[in-house]
Amino acid sequence: MEYLDMVLNETLRLYPIGGRLERVCKKDVEISGVCIPKGTVVMVPTYTLHRDLDHWPEPEEFHPERFSKKNKDNINPYIYLPFGTGPRNCIGMRFAIMNMKLAVVRLLQNFSFKPCEETQIPLKLSAQGFILPEKPIILKVEPRDGSVTRA
Repeated sequence: MEYLDMVLNETLRLYPIGGRLERVCKKDVEISGVCIPKGTVVMVPTYTLHRDLDHWPEPEEFHPERFSKKNKDNINPYIYLPFGTGPRNCIGMRFAIMNMKLAVVRLLQNFSFKPCEETQIPLKLSAQGFILPEKPIILKVEPRDGSVTRA
């Protein structure tokens, strides 16, 4: 389960649900010499932050070990934002993570997934709002021997 958590975090780093977060500035503020007036919409580009070479070595590579117990404390919580952060982070974050883990475990207990001729490698993303593949992800699904069935 520990490795599953690392895989899920790395997947959300590379493919966050939304490519950006937006917040409305509630009062005039100055940050690092930049004045942001009240009412300004501030956009945080999570997709870009999650792939920033200054914060992630080999940012385009899939390395779940980035989120190991040893490395996790070195990750800036304001750079890894798949669900936002602070008092306005996603209220359903824990529910979503638990459901993703349960779905992955249940699927992998019963099936093996393999690329086939129609599988797009490398995966190309759509330039539309949400992070979506350009084409549907097509994989070969094979039942596992001794699969777990629901009682």
